[in-house]
Amino acid sequence: MNRRNATYVGGKTVSVLGAARSGLASARLLVDHGANVFVSEYGAMLPSAKETLIQLGVAFEDGGHTPRTLDCDFMVISPGVPSTVPIVVQTQKAGIPVFSEIEISSWFCEAPMVAITGSNGKTTTTELIGHLFRTNGSRTWVCGNVGTPFADVCDKTSPTDIVVIEVSSFQLDHIDQFKPKVSLLLNVTPDHLDRYDYQFEKYAASKLRIVQNQDASDMVVFNADDQELRKEFGSKRGNGPLQYAISIEKEVQQGGFLLENQLVLRKNNQNETLMYVDELALRGRHNVFNSLAAAVAARVMEVRSDVVRESLKTFSGVPHRLEAIREVDGVRYVNDSKATNVNAVWFALESFTEPVVLIAGGRDKGNDYSSLRPLLSGRVRALISIGEAAERINAELGSCVSDSVIAESLADAVKLAHLLAKPGDVVLLSPACSSFDMFNNYEDRGDQFKQLVSNI
Repeated sequence: MNRRNATYVGGKTVSVLGAARSGLASARLLVDHGANVFVSEYGAMLPSAKETLIQLGVAFEDGGHTPRTLDCDFMVISPGVPSTVPIVVQTQKAGIPVFSEIEISSWFCEAPMVAITGSNGKTTTTELIGHLFRTNGSRTWVCGNVGTPFADVCDKTSPTDIVVIEVSSFQLDHIDQFKPKVSLLLNVTPDHLDRYDYQFEKYAASKLRIVQNQDASDMVVFNADDQELRKEFGSKRGNGPLQYAISIEKEVQQGGFLLENQLVLRKNNQNETLMYVDELALRGRHNVFNSLAAAVAARVMEVRSDVVRESLKTFSGVPHRLEAIREVDGVRYVNDSKATNVNAVWFALESFTEPVVLIAGGRDKGNDYSSLRPLLSGRVRALISIGEAAERINAELGSCVSDSVIAESLADAVKLAHLLAKPGDVVLLSPACSSFDMFNNYEDRGDQFKQLVSNI
């Protein structure tokens, strides 16, 4: 394969779709490497985005995509732009390449990449792996879907650095040569089905693209407890990446597993006992798996066991993911705003032994909430539903709890939770939905929740 690099970009005319964080970072990177860039935003562009583009000398439009967008050598699409929008379809029909931001950024990255994807747990695992490599003394760049765009850091990397990148299915939809040294597939469960014609197979295929360019010099860490991933890996050999399985249910031939409440790593038929589960900084069965995945990724990149052990003991977690806010009148308030699908809520509820008052809802993404029914029964004291999906959530889950109400706003939901909760309970914001019906993003939703709780 003739890999693209900086010389491919110079002098090219490039259209960038989307003027949020990823789009602006892509525009800046391309301009820095001599491209002629045009940015097109379907909605209204923020004044700060316009100012950034003016400073870069980049032409732009907002309020819709005009035919000018098609006048390019290639297009860069932001994660928030569906592949099915007419301008993208027209571009591809015209034979013009369409790339994601992580694809173009990889052309300029000199450091080995550790890339993480999955329906749940990828942000926590990404940050945890970044913590592992930093503790090991490596200059480490944590970026991608986790916050900082890859395009903002790729130019700063050197071969001795490590880039840890969270990648979403939307970003993987438009890769071409993106090739991580280590890829992690944490799980594949229904999510974002509204972007994939409500077909789980299409969504799963998108996630699996993370390994499409990896060869025998690379490695993949995969969840052997996940049915979809177990079908894809385990028996494959050939020229693909070296496989490392992760399981919290059984022993694996090579990878990580639990044995007598201890994390065990197995490589080349040698077992290495790392630590007891109770020593992990993160709580919850799902975080045992995330910790195992991070440990294996670090060990295959030659991070010492004592460094791995210390890192897993000291990691403090990520904002908006089972984030303890405060305790009021014996009731704990926990922000899990990043739980934007049903499985994430399942994992969150599984983490608590205390009775829960659950606040859920937002914009529906084609979720099946009924799968939560067994976990709500006997565990959730009250359910408070909000947002566009409130009535559906209440209809599917309300009969599983003693109290089920619909709140007009998050502020009303917090007030109701305060009234319904008893000492010893946990009030948990774990929405199972995206935030875009009422908030800018899940961070905004979580920040507003924290502010409301602080005012109780």
